[in-house]
Amino acid sequence: MTDSINAFVPGIDAQIDGAKDGPLSGLTFAAKDLFNVAGFHTGGGNPDWGKRAPVPDKHSWAVQTLLESGANLIGKTITDEVSLGILGENAFYGTPLNSAAPDRVPGGSSSGSAAAVAAGLCDTAIGTDTGGSVRVPASFCGLFGIRPTHGRINGAGMLPQAPSSDTTGWFARDIETFARVSEAMLGESCEAAIPTQLIIASDAFGFADKSVREALKPMVALLQEQVDETTEEIMAPQGLSVWGHAQRTLQPTEAWDTFKNWINEDNPRVSFNVARGLMAGSSVTAADLSWATLMRREARARLDYLLRPGTVLVQPTTPFPAPLKGLPLDELNTVRDQIMCLCAYGGLTGVATITIPGAKVTTSSGDLAPVGLSIIGAPGTDAMLVGLARVLLQQE
Repeated sequence: MTDSINAFVPGIDAQIDGAKDGPLSGLTFAAKDLFNVAGFHTGGGNPDWGKRAPVPDKHSWAVQTLLESGANLIGKTITDEVSLGILGENAFYGTPLNSAAPDRVPGGSSSGSAAAVAAGLCDTAIGTDTGGSVRVPASFCGLFGIRPTHGRINGAGMLPQAPSSDTTGWFARDIETFARVSEAMLGESCEAAIPTQLIIASDAFGFADKSVREALKPMVALLQEQVDETTEEIMAPQGLSVWGHAQRTLQPTEAWDTFKNWINEDNPRVSFNVARGLMAGSSVTAADLSWATLMRREARARLDYLLRPGTVLVQPTTPFPAPLKGLPLDELNTVRDQIMCLCAYGGLTGVATITIPGAKVTTSSGDLAPVGLSIIGAPGTDAMLVGLARVLLQQE
């Protein structure tokens, strides 16, 4: 396979045929380099981590499930270092190409997986989502993506970051492939149980750029046609930035716990942003951690209240399309914080989310760039959300 977009880990020729007969026979997939593939290093996007980790002797659950379902593995994809990133720029392996917006980042940390699917190099790819690492690249690259209910997908053989937020997700370019893969991974049919109520997250839409709000209106209108009632609600009464701050407190604290032995014992090479994030996690005070834990409890209570049976909530997946590559650090800080404001609910509450493509906005340079719409359901509604997306796409 020729990797013309820098999506795959160099020097790792992980190609394995799936079962001959299975629901995914004929499909190809790629695996983010956080998932174990027997006989190959799990590099985690960092050359020194790859040296530390032993070569696995069995596949991760996600890889094994796709192979047993008949899909063929074609390679391992680049990730932000040990999944600590949201834009997809890796200091050691470079930035995978976003085919939908070539001068812009693909989004991370599942950058290579999203880029490979967007470029048509494979039919689907698995990634991870802790703070937005499937949802964001799906939005930036114009793909379907899913952050399943927390704990729904077996994480065996997946390099963790922040276990209370980590999930396994996947991408596809078209709804039928997305549904097929979802059925294999979720272990149930993705039939639509049409919701009766739609909630539009007014604070999330207000937070997004005006161009994003306008671009997503037709997709929201399609959803409205399917339900009996539409209401507008504030998703985060405390403030989206407060939810974002809580996730930025909890996630780095857990990440430090995950990687501190590596840092202390190996003194590895890491990029400045990764080092800064880990050090921030190491210095979170007990008082700040207690506050963030309480805010998580409030966020869960809020979404439990909103997402009653028969209800889905919608919001922009990202507040803007993909930023330009190579932005200076001070600009990147603001971009990351804004993205987290819309993505924090996932790690805080563990609800099911899919993001669907179909909208584009005109950038300052005059080009069109994708943005996604997130449809959010109560825990356990993953298959229903995929089925709902199927119905929506048939109405277009």
